Amino acid sequence: MSTTSTMIERIVAELLAQGQAAAAATPQGARDPALIPVGVSNRHIHLSRPDMDVLFGPGASLTRMKAMKQPGQYAAKETVTLRGPRGEIGKVRVLGPLRKDTQIEVSVADGFVLGIKPPMRMSGKLDGSAGITIVGPKGSVTKESGVIVAMRHIHMRPEDAQRLNVKNGETVDVLVDGPRGGVMHNVAVRSDEVSETEMHIDIEEANAFGLKNDALVRLRKL
Repeated sequence: MSTTSTMIERIVAELLAQGQAAAAATPQGARDPALIPVGVSNRHIHLSRPDMDVLFGPGASLTRMKAMKQPGQYAAKETVTLRGPRGEIGKVRVLGPLRKDTQIEVSVADGFVLGIKPPMRMSGKLDGSAGITIVGPKGSVTKESGVIVAMRHIHMRPEDAQRLNVKNGETVDVLVDGPRGGVMHNVAVRSDEVSETEMHIDIEEANAFGLKNDALVRLRKL
């Protein structure tokens, strides 16, 4: 190999090393804050303390299995069965920590299986939502409301919202690249001090756009 070729290879290697070091030192998304990582959500349930006691026994605790990206939230080992007027779905994951009110998040297709019509709502907006029976290893609870199809949304800190010129509660468009790419309209912004930047969509939306966990999509202000 010639001396010139050796020098060129060495220079290229040094440039690549510098680029990798710069990328490692730069926080994810800092070069383009409009790029948002995706979190795909399957059906799950958040339990209140009273319902936890009935389903798993008085004083029972959730067993942490896997941390979620949002601070303090985690997937528990515990699961329940959802029973509706038409059918049931087993092994529905409980997410922790416990909440004030029990909330069940399912897909539109899950509603067909169960025989219910859950409305599309933001988390916590449970008035007038669908009812369901929840079955655990120690007992069952019938809820008159609490089942929703979660509205797609983006979590972010206030400083991230400021950089992107968006506000909490505002809706934006999200652009998706790839062979099944397109535009998602009516994506809500949820901004608070304890959030990590992440877009939450359900598994049906993810499949429709060919998206997986940690894929990057682009926020577009309306």
